[in-house]
Amino acid sequence: MNEEKNLRYVGELWDNSILPSLADYVKIPAKSPLFDANWETNGYMEDAVELMLTWVKKQDVQGLQIEVHRLPGKTPTILMSLDGDSNDTVLIYGHLDKQPEFNGWEAGLGPYEPVFRDGKLYGRGGADDGYAIYSAIAAIKSIQAQNLRLPRTVILIEASEESGSPDLPFYMDELEDTIGEPGLVIALDSTAGNYDQLWITTSLRGMLIADLTVRVLTEGVHSGAAGGIVPSSFRLLRQIISRLEDESTGVILPDFLNEQVPDVRRQEAADAAMVLKTTFEDMYPFAGDGKPLSDDPTELVLNNTWAASLAVTGLGGAPSPEEAGNVLRPETTARLALRIPPTIDEKTAADSLTKLLTEAAPNGAEVTVDMHEPCAGWHAPVTADSLRASLSKASMDYFGADAMYIGCGGSIPFMEFLANKFPEAQFVVTGVLGPRSNAHGPNEFLHLPCAKKITAVTASLLYDWARQKD
Repeated sequence: MNEEKNLRYVGELWDNSILPSLADYVKIPAKSPLFDANWETNGYMEDAVELMLTWVKKQDVQGLQIEVHRLPGKTPTILMSLDGDSNDTVLIYGHLDKQPEFNGWEAGLGPYEPVFRDGKLYGRGGADDGYAIYSAIAAIKSIQAQNLRLPRTVILIEASEESGSPDLPFYMDELEDTIGEPGLVIALDSTAGNYDQLWITTSLRGMLIADLTVRVLTEGVHSGAAGGIVPSSFRLLRQIISRLEDESTGVILPDFLNEQVPDVRRQEAADAAMVLKTTFEDMYPFAGDGKPLSDDPTELVLNNTWAASLAVTGLGGAPSPEEAGNVLRPETTARLALRIPPTIDEKTAADSLTKLLTEAAPNGAEVTVDMHEPCAGWHAPVTADSLRASLSKASMDYFGADAMYIGCGGSIPFMEFLANKFPEAQFVVTGVLGPRSNAHGPNEFLHLPCAKKITAVTASLLYDWARQKD
């Protein structure tokens, strides 16, 4: 493969063809079913599918078979396949559903208003994960433009990932004959420590989402008349959450939510920390004099990838401050988003967490937990030497720096499912979600130079895989 031609080809395709279509995709509020109960009636998911299919068909990729599958009551799935020059299959994964809008977008930016600024495309879903289908097709086209060998390639784009991929197992069963037995899985939906080299994700944390409700009254009462007699539901909520988290340090306390870090992952964390050690304070928009939880960069990497952590992502039962009267509220609900270590069994952890939060209710309050479907973590198999060499070469060729290996603090439900379904497969989990790209939050952006390089890397990996499997 001529690396210069590869990067130039994908760069021109991005500039001339991909970006206009991707900007149109940003405009579509194709929220995942968890955030849009009427997704099927609203039709935005189908709009996104149609937009992407129209673009793919215009690319006229030689030999590409294009299908859209729609099971009753399930989000659509795009499946494309290409018979290559080697029979070994590579599966490329992405998704087209989006997180909700969120608030706090900067002036001139918005979730469905694509804006090109300083080498970035702002708007919801461009980086997470709308770019994936475009990148996969561009990689194939670049290889074909150089008349090089390709492996059998399958591209799967689902539409329920942001809801935990509940629809995907049904499609994997339905489409197993077309998908086959992949020897390599490439997932283009992960994070990057910086935009200066290729980052390979070696683990993903699992996640438990639970709505914890503390109810002290059947209706609100005058706060003066009840204060000091009736306990505050918010105080009791805090008290219960303290069973889970040390509020002074953020450390998650129960043993069932802690796990030993494998030595190889600890070393990878130390190596990544050496690269990232001066960047942590700039990765996130800290307010005031805020700073990371530790001065030890290795500890920060491990905290984010192998330790459990809690975020309260929503509160219910309270009016806005502007609308708050002098009322002692009957109940408070907190949505708990608990990230758990990659190798912990998510269902066992969910049962133990429910028991922890509900037993021995303080002041005899009514305490309930609505546990959402638990999301499994994932721990990558050992990367084969030949694949590791391909990743290192591709990173040097297109980024000018060696590839780095690191765990990811987030979750991709699809990965553990795939690992169980294809236990012999190798995995390359990578992506463009680098510092401040802010997927799920305001001001999400796609770093365009990085996206082009990831596309070139994908082409390089496909070509290498075909050569190695001859």
